[in-house]
Amino acid sequence: MKTVALVEFDQDGDVGVISFNRPEKLNAWAWGPTNELCAIADRVRFDTSVRAVLLRGEGRAFCAGEDLTPATDDVEERHPGRSPAERTHLAYEKAQYLFERWKVVDQLPQPVVAAIQGYCLGAGVELAMLADIRIAATDAVFALPQVTLGTQVVGGADLRMVTELGAARTKLLAMTGRRFGAEEAAAWGLVQQVVAPEVLLETAMGLAREIAANAPLAVQGVKRAVNAVAYANFEQAARFEALSSSVLWSSDDVHTGFAAKARKEQASFEGK
Repeated sequence: MKTVALVEFDQDGDVGVISFNRPEKLNAWAWGPTNELCAIADRVRFDTSVRAVLLRGEGRAFCAGEDLTPATDDVEERHPGRSPAERTHLAYEKAQYLFERWKVVDQLPQPVVAAIQGYCLGAGVELAMLADIRIAATDAVFALPQVTLGTQVVGGADLRMVTELGAARTKLLAMTGRRFGAEEAAAWGLVQQVVAPEVLLETAMGLAREIAANAPLAVQGVKRAVNAVAYANFEQAARFEALSSSVLWSSDDVHTGFAAKARKEQASFEGK
């Protein structure tokens, strides 16, 4: 039986195309796709024939969030540990590892353009924020729903959003978990262009090709220089986020949140 790649890579001229390939699950995210995405980024980093990258999802959604299947709804299974201290320690290491892996995508020398359609929730926002420029279809729906599960953003999407949207707007979205559409995302600076779904890929590919036609070393220099200012304190903030999020996996609230999610109910949190 042929193994289907969770993340695929193709090259169209100077543009490398990375596609999330779980359309039957709305490209729900897990460790497997993360590892495949980062392996692709490791290769593209040294491929001078790729001058720009297009990041996209197959099917109806860019990425509907973390893969919360019945087999993994249990918090103990997802974040094991023989004691609260060990569970916190392991959760911290996992969070740190995620930051380390995302870094190979976030810091690709080539500019990355994301084409976003349908659901872009939780992990989907994490992935979208790894791109330098984001184009959304009018049917795109965004959210950071982690607080509704009893946890917080773990992979740094909120830290990146502070630069793009500002601190207050980021807090509003990350503290409420509310959903918002493409036009709001554009008005706030989360995406840079909104187009009809039928022309999303054409528009995003056109932008990637426009960038790829310019002097590659100069384009990469622009990316590095701007990122040096935009993410000057990112490493320190990432360590703090990994630490603060790891403690939550030993809370009662996270058990309550995940159990309610499995039942498709609203959780009632006690703050303990």
